Parts: sequence; structure tokens; C-alpha cells
Amino acid sequence: MADGRFARPRRLSLADLQAFPEVTQPITLSCISNPIGGDLISTSRWTGARLRDVVEDLGLQPDAQALRLEAADGFYEYVTMDDLLDPRTLLVYGMDGATLPVAHGYPLRIYIPNRYGMKQPKWITHVEAVGQPGPGYWVERGWSAEAHPQIITIIDPIEVNAADEANLLIGGIAWAGDRGIRQVEVQVDEGAWAAASLLTPPLGPLTWELWRYDWPRQPGRHTFRARATDGTGATQVGEHSGPHPDGATGYHTLTVTI
Repeated sequence: MADGRFARPRRLSLADLQAFPEVTQPITLSCISNPIGGDLISTSRWTGARLRDVVEDLGLQPDAQALRLEAADGFYEYVTMDDLLDPRTLLVYGMDGATLPVAHGYPLRIYIPNRYGMKQPKWITHVEAVGQPGPGYWVERGWSAEAHPQIITIIDPIEVNAADEANLLIGGIAWAGDRGIRQVEVQVDEGAWAAASLLTPPLGPLTWELWRYDWPRQPGRHTFRARATDGTGATQVGEHSGPHPDGATGYHTLTVTI
């Protein structure tokens, strides 16, 4: 149900939403509670209707400044005008060419660029146009009000017995919300930082970046760290902090014996 400060409030079916122009975007989404090197992050192709198209059809009234979204599990969050009007913000009903799975929010969820998942409700049942945004479910419980993603770099498990006897392949992903990744660097055993290769182009401007670094093999026990610089020129925060309240920071580190 869509109601509140709309000129034409009404109940919208999934078929009604699918009648709007369809948009498919490759998207990386991460949970704000993901620790450094954690697996609460993934990339998929999401399909849906632009939120601004739906809101325009409903007739958002001039005194409305936000949307309040409610979900079947009791979760609620607010969408500000900037995010509402962003053409990349989608009401999502499809994933990877199929119907959106229940675990990912069927029948409807929202995607908002440059936000952690805590700002993006699944299983949406109610959209209300309101005069002012308020704190959402997790914000009221002490988490970030903005939930903008930290820059993260993850090193994939290192295969020390790979066929290449000259080099050891170090690789992984780097992500910074919608800001993109300009550079990834690798440090070995507290040495100088060296530039890794970005496997460009990425799937899209809203996804993680794959990277690799070929390190000349040396016997012994070695520690590898990785960091990234985003598209704005900001470098990943090296100081380690836990996920609460703004998302985890620090360099991912792996130690292997060759």
C-alpha cells in the first residue's frame, strides 16, 4: 500500500510495478555488520522500477520530504528526497534474471546507492509519504544515521601450491559503495606498498572491483595486507574498528607459509 502525502494513493500490485520501465543494474551490497574480511557482501544483477517513476505516478505532494518504508518483518526505514530522486534507486522485484528470492526480499525490496543494507528494507509492505524523515529501525538502536559504506579490500584465500612456481597470486575484491575504486595496493611483511592490477572494467559503477597482485615467491612465512583508494581519492582507513556503528575499518590481512 502506498499512502500518506500522495495525490493518488493506492494499493500497488507486483504487476503494477512491473508495468513501469524496467531497469537492471549490477549491484554490490554489504551488511554494515560485516567484519573486515567477512562474507556478508555479494554482487548480483537486480531488476526493478525506478522509485522516482513510481512516486511521480502516485503524485508526491509538495509538503512531502521523505518516504517511510515498512516491511513484513517489522523493519522500517526512511528514504530521503536525494535518494528518492536518484535514478539508480530501485524498487527491486528481480534478481539475476529470475524472481527475487524470498531470502532477498520477495516480493519487493529497495536498493539505494552508496548505503549499507541496513538502510534498504526487504519484504516491503507499505510506503508512506511523510513530511520529514525520521530515524529508522537500526538508527534507533545506535547504528549509523547515514550508513555510507567504508572503503574495504578483501584478500581471497591464497593458494600456495598453485602451478606458477615463480609467482604467488594474491587477489580479491575492493569496494567503496558508488564511489568506485581508483587503486589497490598490497603490502608484504611490513614492506613498501605496491600497486596491484585492477581487472577492469568492473561489472558496473555500483559493484566491487576485482584485483590481482603477482608476488615473486619466497620461501617462508609471509603476511599480506591490502588497501584501496576510492574514486574520490580517499584512502581506506587503516585503523581497526568493529562494525558498530559506522561499519568496520582496517586492512584485511592473511598470513601463509610457502
